[in-house]
Amino acid sequence: MQLSLLPQDDGVTIRVEEKRLDAAVALAFKDKVRGLVAHGGARVTLDLSPVDFMDSSGLGAVIAIFKQMPAGRSLVLSGLTPNVERVFRLTRMDKVMTIIPGPAWHDRER
Repeated sequence: MQLSLLPQDDGVTIRVEEKRLDAAVALAFKDKVRGLVAHGGARVTLDLSPVDFMDSSGLGAVIAIFKQMPAGRSLVLSGLTPNVERVFRLTRMDKVMTIIPGPAWHDRER
């Protein structure tokens, strides 16, 4: 499970450097992101722009992270590809979670 970090003034952006967020990586993803969230700021942005496929295990991992965010801190999703966005829309999680258009991470910021 590859993740990249980009510190921000108000928190941190975590970019998921995987093409698939599925049962094979969901547990490792959840554990790694939870560890990073503990050291982030008020806002954690999860940049999913490299992710082309997400199954129910991947969705469950994102929801678990969302539900376990410490008080006063927020999780924002960005860069959803059409396939990943469809998963959030079909489960109506797009109404529960904050999703912003476009990637939060740009190659020039690396």
